[in-house]
Amino acid sequence: MTALPFPVAEEPDAESAEAGRMLFAGGTEFVKGVVAMSGLPASDRLEVCFAGRSNVGKSSLINALTGRKGLARASNTPGRTQEINFFATGENHYLVDLPGYGFANAPTAVVAKWQALLKQYLSGRQSLRRAFVLIDARHGVKKVDDEILSLLDGAAVTFQAVLTKADKVKEADRARILDQVRTALAKHPAAFPEIVVTSSEKGWGIPTLRSIIAELE
Repeated sequence: MTALPFPVAEEPDAESAEAGRMLFAGGTEFVKGVVAMSGLPASDRLEVCFAGRSNVGKSSLINALTGRKGLARASNTPGRTQEINFFATGENHYLVDLPGYGFANAPTAVVAKWQALLKQYLSGRQSLRRAFVLIDARHGVKKVDDEILSLLDGAAVTFQAVLTKADKVKEADRARILDQVRTALAKHPAAFPEIVVTSSEKGWGIPTLRSIIAELE
């Protein structure tokens, strides 16, 4: 039997789960919001960033990871939040929250400025180890997601797909969406060959994602 491309990441073993728990047990604090490359903090910590279209559940996922409900705040207006937000986790990690993309209501100039900053950040941040691209499990990969995946390919940044809101989808439909996501990821050379399936509400996949972050070097 041929193994599926882009399998769902397995739950971590006890040692890996504990490493992930310990990383986030030290607390996570907001550092700063950045609107230009000149404002980036020193690249003296390992970084992971989170990208996703507006309303994909990015803030909820970051809050679930860190165990702090109000840490990351969602904007009700797509394209309103234009900052790259840095959070310090433990002694050696940054979690980086990228603005939600999919700017149906944002001015063209705002979109262009954000895209330029995003490209500069992704291409020029040596401490960035992985991008987590959040995909709504109810919808799969959309065209706007494919654009960010291509941008990550061009920046040579390894990215890993994270399905959000998996609890909102029936199991049979989840399998269909996973197949669609796998097909989309196969076109992108920077894609990491595992998918993380999560539900911030139910806690699904949170220990897995924590352990993945803790084990990056």
